Amino acid sequence: MKKEKKISASFIYFFGAFGGILFGYDIGVMTGALPFLQDDWNLAGHAGLIGWITSAVMLGAIFGGALAGILSDRLGRRKMILISAVVFVIGSILCGLAPHNGQYYLIGARVLLGLAVGAASALVPSYMSEMAPAKLRGRLSGINQVMIVSGMLLSYIIDFLLKGLPETWAWRLMLGIAAVPAIILFFGVLALPESPRFLVKSKKLAEASKVLSYIRKPEEVDKELDQIIKTAKQEEQISHTTTWGTLLTGRYRALVIAGIGVAAFQQFQGANAIFYYIPLIVEKATGHAASEALMWPIIQGVILVLGALFFLVIADKFNRRTLLTIGGTVMGLSFILPAILNTFVKSDASPMIMLIFLCVYVAFYSCTWAPLTWVIVGEIFPLAIRGRASGLASSFNWIGSFLVGLLFPIMTASMPQELVFAIFGIICFLGVLFIRFFVPETRGHTLEEIEQHAAERKLA
Repeated sequence: MKKEKKISASFIYFFGAFGGILFGYDIGVMTGALPFLQDDWNLAGHAGLIGWITSAVMLGAIFGGALAGILSDRLGRRKMILISAVVFVIGSILCGLAPHNGQYYLIGARVLLGLAVGAASALVPSYMSEMAPAKLRGRLSGINQVMIVSGMLLSYIIDFLLKGLPETWAWRLMLGIAAVPAIILFFGVLALPESPRFLVKSKKLAEASKVLSYIRKPEEVDKELDQIIKTAKQEEQISHTTTWGTLLTGRYRALVIAGIGVAAFQQFQGANAIFYYIPLIVEKATGHAASEALMWPIIQGVILVLGALFFLVIADKFNRRTLLTIGGTVMGLSFILPAILNTFVKSDASPMIMLIFLCVYVAFYSCTWAPLTWVIVGEIFPLAIRGRASGLASSFNWIGSFLVGLLFPIMTASMPQELVFAIFGIICFLGVLFIRFFVPETRGHTLEEIEQHAAERKLA
């Protein structure tokens, strides 16, 4: 048997979360590519087609997340991340090679790409939560969010740097360059170990102990391994009867509803309307051409990265529910106040006021709902259903993202932008209510404790 070299914890956590770069790059890249694609293919005035091209990735991601969840329970988190990286390379190259006016080809290529993006969004939180110790799980899982927003900022910068190229080359290179981080991910993950919890589930106890020795203090390894084995044995007794219907039965129902609900609300709150369409939002608000407004995505990207880094500082110092409540409240106000001001205080400064409030929204989103959604998805589901439930939560997240990406240009074509954002603001407040009534606190608890507490509440 080939002797496995010791792997540093930093390397494991870095490349374990690196899939977020791919996720983030593809969220952000169409922001800058769309104005050039729109001009190159004469798509101005075709709001529905623009929505489909933009949201095609999210359509694929809906299925990619669920499929990856099922297969990761059979093949392992690591192997599925590798497969996702390969699909991402292929999808990115196909997008860059789209024939002129090949709208349906591009939509199909982006659906394929979305399969990989959705898989990464489901796999990375599960992998990171299963590798991280309970006391640092929020912070280490938050690295995923740092990777996501770094990928978005990278795409915004590349869009800005390529804007001087001829239109037909600019958007193709913007989309095709996404293959580069996918190749880096593939070779990085080749060196990663499998999750110790998956190894225990696969009866590979010696390997699980070895992996834990990479990421835990020596005195912690045996205790945590025993705890994982105990939970795995309990889950094995019912694993042969686990189906999709199991997610909403008995001891699992409350945790599944909580995790999926948080994932869905994160998207229906409208964040990706900003990230996908900020140049077009600026164009409609100020009258300046969208292709000349590519500095705004960079501003948003910098705010996102700073917010994600700030989250790493506060992640395990405050309760998850507290941060989500504060963030959702400020986000809701940031969307609703511009509509109120525009209604009662008409002025030439109104467009700039709206853009400033959008920056406030992004700032609070970046350090609350954006990272905490994936922290909760990674830690709230019991082992027996974690793959399926994480995949389903990811799919609901992408359903929201798909609908926002598809409908936003159609909505803004038929009503004022301020009103559209006000609708998203109301959804933000509904999300806060959901957190207060349906989501349990998970900070500082091991994955096994979270499951046990849920079972005790059910029995009570």
